[in-house]
Amino acid sequence: MVIFDTNAILRYILQDNQAMAESVEEQLSSEVCLIPVEVVAEIVYVLSKVYSVERKIIAKVIMNISDIDTITIAQMDVVRYALKIYSSSSLDIVDCMLIGYAKVKQYTVFSFDRKLQKYLKE
Repeated sequence: MVIFDTNAILRYILQDNQAMAESVEEQLSSEVCLIPVEVVAEIVYVLSKVYSVERKIIAKVIMNISDIDTITIAQMDVVRYALKIYSSSSLDIVDCMLIGYAKVKQYTVFSFDRKLQKYLKE
C-alpha cells in the first residue's frame, strides 16, 4: 500500500502539473493507495484558503476521489460526515472532523470552543 501526501493528491485534483498528475494516475492504476485523515484535512485547507474553492465543491471533489477503486480514505465514515457538516457550515475542517468522530464513532470531544460545542450537542 502507498500513502499519498497532500501535494500528490492536489496535483491530481488540480491537474496543474501534467507530469505529476500522470505519475499519480500511474500509481493509482498499479496499487492500493491510502489517503490519511490528516491529508484530507490539509487538502481541504489548501483548496479553500489557497485556491478559494467553494466548500460544496471541495466536499464533492473528495467524495469523487473516494469513489476511485484503488483509493482508501482513512476513517471514511468520519470524513464523509465531516464533509457534510463542512459544506453547509462555517466551521473549519478539523472541527468538522471532531464532530464526525463524535457522531459516527461516539467519541467524546472535550473542547472550550462554543461554536463546536453547539454542533456536538445537536
